[in-house]
Amino acid sequence: MATPILLLAANAPDIDIVTASGGSLSYLHYHRHLTHSLVAMPLMAVLPVVLVRLVGRKSIHWIGAFCAALIAVASHLLLDWTNAYGIRLFLPFSGRWLRLDLNNLFDLWIWAVFLLAILAPLVGRLVGSEITSRAVRNPYHGRAAACVALAFLLLYECGRASLHARAVATLESRLYQDSDPLRVAALPGSANPWRWRGVVETSDFFAVEDLDLMADFDPTHAMIFHKPVADPAIEAAQRIPAVQEFLRFSQIPLWEVSPASNVENGRLVEVFDLRFGTPVAPGFMARTVLDSRLQPIESSMHWGISRPR
Repeated sequence: MATPILLLAANAPDIDIVTASGGSLSYLHYHRHLTHSLVAMPLMAVLPVVLVRLVGRKSIHWIGAFCAALIAVASHLLLDWTNAYGIRLFLPFSGRWLRLDLNNLFDLWIWAVFLLAILAPLVGRLVGSEITSRAVRNPYHGRAAACVALAFLLLYECGRASLHARAVATLESRLYQDSDPLRVAALPGSANPWRWRGVVETSDFFAVEDLDLMADFDPTHAMIFHKPVADPAIEAAQRIPAVQEFLRFSQIPLWEVSPASNVENGRLVEVFDLRFGTPVAPGFMARTVLDSRLQPIESSMHWGISRPR
């Protein structure tokens, strides 16, 4: 029963998907929450073992099954740690987000290799069954493909880590409009391991520019987004629950304040997570419309390139 136990355990932390029934605010708060923490790992491991035992109605070796499930859960947390979304491993003691920025949320190379590792043995078994019945009886069918896939993942992540370190060093070694970087982030794409999206924070602005490790990097081509000065509208927006939840998640927030087109003397306050987009092409953002007294009229979060107005 190892296969169903491993399949369930490797996906068990994502049981937090049920919180989406409470709306986007609930999902943002609870996604990669306690189910993705080190504290909850034993529980996330034991539940698939119990479920398989009850449904399968077959005796299992409890200690071995639990250890296998624990490894599967750990693999889930490890992979989540590698991408730009991040993970809060130390909840409930610390809500700090940890991320390595090695992989895109949907890495095409990992998907392709693991899909091939699943399909190749199936095709091999189909062809082998036409020749001999030995392939059908082989209890270790597919093991070689699985080993190749896991070896690829290990080497691939090591390579991504090396490339990421080069990208960060390149971003840190430049001046941006004669300003030193305070912090930088090199964010991965989904296909080309040599291309990264650089986000550089200075004391006055953010600079965003694509970085190709196979070519020269010119920081003068970066898009510049200035930080707003202290504004009562931003302070008012920060008291709104949706914005507060967004800020708990966002690692690189950028604020913009502008007149609200549909409210007399109103203000439109937007905050963007620069990991996933910019004001030019928004990825994940929160927006609030305030009236002339800086009271909220509406607030929302949006994902995608469509910027509501």
